[in-house]
Amino acid sequence: MISLAMAVLLLLQACYNDNYQDLYPQPLNCDTTNVTFGKNVLPIITSNCTRCHSGAVPLGNISLENYNDVVASVNGGRFMGSIKHEQGYSAMPKGGGKLSDCDIKHIEIWVASGMPNN
Repeated sequence: MISLAMAVLLLLQACYNDNYQDLYPQPLNCDTTNVTFGKNVLPIITSNCTRCHSGAVPLGNISLENYNDVVASVNGGRFMGSIKHEQGYSAMPKGGGKLSDCDIKHIEIWVASGMPNN
């Protein structure tokens, strides 16, 4: 009986020390202040997307060469689901790993702020 009480006490105490930062760590060195298209979003798109989504015949007929192209793709409704690898969307970059959590967070912040061209 005492062993059972000790086990329950240990289990309860183990849960007591759980905190949000330990359970859901934030990406290291991910500065999400002052996110802009030119400083944050465009470099992500350029290094991960334009190899396939640019030129005269971009794959999927989706060009991501400039601000207007990226905004049109986001407004098309599939962009965020694709870069987040959500079910029902074509995971992008195709054949590559998912963008880092920090890169996705930068794009989410930019979209949530109205996609300013700065």
